Amino acid sequence: MKKVIATLIAGLFATAAFAQTPAAPAASVPAKAEAHTKAVAKAEAKESKAVVKADAKEAAVAADAKADVASAKADAKASKAKAHHKASKAKAKADAAKVEATAPAK
Repeated sequence: MKKVIATLIAGLFATAAFAQTPAAPAASVPAKAEAHTKAVAKAEAKESKAVVKADAKEAAVAADAKADVASAKADAKASKAKAHHKASKAKAKADAAKVEATAPAK
């Protein structure tokens, strides 16, 4: 956004400088104005292209960050499920051992 503002300000200064030039023959004034208009349009196009490129890069970084967060959440969920499963197995073994220990000996 700063570059857009800087381009607009530079355009205003260029316009002011163009307006202060001494009067030239009538044929060259439209040519200068057309050249100036083309230069301004080219600068604005270049600036907008840079802004779009920066926005795309920022969006890609945000998407990567979201993907990383999603991956981390999935890994955490899988780890939690694995730990829960191990705890359930251990509890089942402990219960089985307790049942065997309390069973009367024959």
